[in-house]
Amino acid sequence: MSNQNNKDNMETVAMRVCIVSIFGNTILSLIKLLAGVIAHSGAMVSDAVHSASDVFSSIIVIVGVKLSAQASDKEHPYGHERLECIAALLLANILCLTGIGIGYGAVKNIIAGDYAHLQTPGLLAAAAAILSIISKEAMFQYTKYHAKRVDSGALMADAWHHRSDAFSSVGALIGIVGARLGFPVLDSIASVVICLFIVKAAYDIFMDATDKMVDHACDDALENELRECACREEGVLHVDIMRTRVFGNKIYVDIEISADGRKTLFEAHEIAEHVHDAIERNFPKVKHVMVHVNPHLLSE
Repeated sequence: MSNQNNKDNMETVAMRVCIVSIFGNTILSLIKLLAGVIAHSGAMVSDAVHSASDVFSSIIVIVGVKLSAQASDKEHPYGHERLECIAALLLANILCLTGIGIGYGAVKNIIAGDYAHLQTPGLLAAAAAILSIISKEAMFQYTKYHAKRVDSGALMADAWHHRSDAFSSVGALIGIVGARLGFPVLDSIASVVICLFIVKAAYDIFMDATDKMVDHACDDALENELRECACREEGVLHVDIMRTRVFGNKIYVDIEISADGRKTLFEAHEIAEHVHDAIERNFPKVKHVMVHVNPHLLSE
């Protein structure tokens, strides 16, 4: 029941955060697009496209989290947590394509070499860039906080999407200011820098989601904590084998312990139950624990 309550809580929080993101990004992308067109800034138009992609990414997060929160069923006895990883992978691909599209247009302007015909961005574009930096950093902090609170990989990916947008706005601002100082090509160079930031963020999100899709083991520190937790239970003589795997945003644990071989089956089973309950109680991310008891003969 507690696992289902956690899923419901994650779904509620993710929905609320994503709705805030969709509303904020829609307004911000329209402001940046208008500022970019009116003030003749290619970097700001590119930045507006990036913000618009955030709207679609938030929608994907909503769908992914909602699907992953479904209870286990006959066809999916281990649950649906990996669907959230699929949402993160989709986000990474959208982010990467967005970055490449922005970079392609900018590189074309740079290679053309006819910088005299490039228009100098107006002050409105600079003001829009500053507004974007402040807004997107605030959205990053807000989304990151809630992603950590409910341990959502897709929501964390969306948070870094906001941070990449803030970085891209910094690049746009530098390009706009440089262009106004007499170097109009800097506006296009800024778009290339934005492209690199976006592609790097996409790569990090992709690798994190992939790790969670291939049954990657937990880090050594966490496994040591799990061992210590098991060893603290009365009747456990030793932890023989410990295997862990990350399944979406949850952890599965297979553990073999040694107990006095002279104990009855009922007593050995009780020790295993205590280890199982202690691990699930002390490690909320652990969804399932399989405990096997090996007999150990103590000297008389």
